[in-house]
Amino acid sequence: MAVRTIAKGERARGEILAQHPGARLEVRRVDLADLASVQEFADGLLADGTPVDVLINNAGVMAPPTRMTTADGFELQFGSNYLGPFALTIRLLPLVLAAPAPRVVTMSSGVASYGRIRFDDLQWERRYRPNLAYAQSKLADLMLAEHLAAVAAQRGWTLISNAAHPGFTRTNLQTAGASLGRDKPKRTPFNSLTILPSQAVGPGTEPLLYAATSPDAVNGGYYGPGGRFRLVGPTTTVRPPRRARDAATAARLWADAERLTGAALPAQVARP
Repeated sequence: MAVRTIAKGERARGEILAQHPGARLEVRRVDLADLASVQEFADGLLADGTPVDVLINNAGVMAPPTRMTTADGFELQFGSNYLGPFALTIRLLPLVLAAPAPRVVTMSSGVASYGRIRFDDLQWERRYRPNLAYAQSKLADLMLAEHLAAVAAQRGWTLISNAAHPGFTRTNLQTAGASLGRDKPKRTPFNSLTILPSQAVGPGTEPLLYAATSPDAVNGGYYGPGGRFRLVGPTTTVRPPRRARDAATAARLWADAERLTGAALPAQVARP
């Protein structure tokens, strides 16, 4: 169980064991907003040498009211939601490819549809816009999944790289990010969108679990709710927005991520 806060991870481990006493769980720390933490976590797994069957890039932050930065100086959403998972994925590829039928699943969002990759200001240093910065990071996540899928196909890997989005799922994501740097939780526009359909956490996790486990999920696939406004309901295949299917932009973004994180895809991946 890869967590940022060990105490919370141990509590979650206890809750799981209470329902599934036979589960084998180990809690390890990784902070996706700190590339040194990402490397330390990956190095620990590489030292163990155990293949990784499924890597799920799910953690993230949404719409801090003011521009904040990661330990490495990146805008917090771009750094935590995209650059951190990118670096983790690249560093763990030897273990992923050592598994017989591995998958890398990356969580995007419906807001990726209005995201833009701002190559002239990826870190939002000029005019920070919380929700647009979030949309950029979620579009980048989707492009990560799509580009990795293309690389896997080109190189003949058995790897499936796909993506999912949860629709409008009721969690603390909408308030936690918007409350960063504040003394009390902030109400956000999402708190007031009661006219829109929403769903609980259980159904909201289904697209991600489908992408990670279903025999019908495919390389390059994108999955989300298929009900009202594509915000709730049973999982279905979703067509990625046009910008996410721009192979040239995805390749350029990938190259920038390699430069910014120092985690580069080698010509050949050495498996343990």
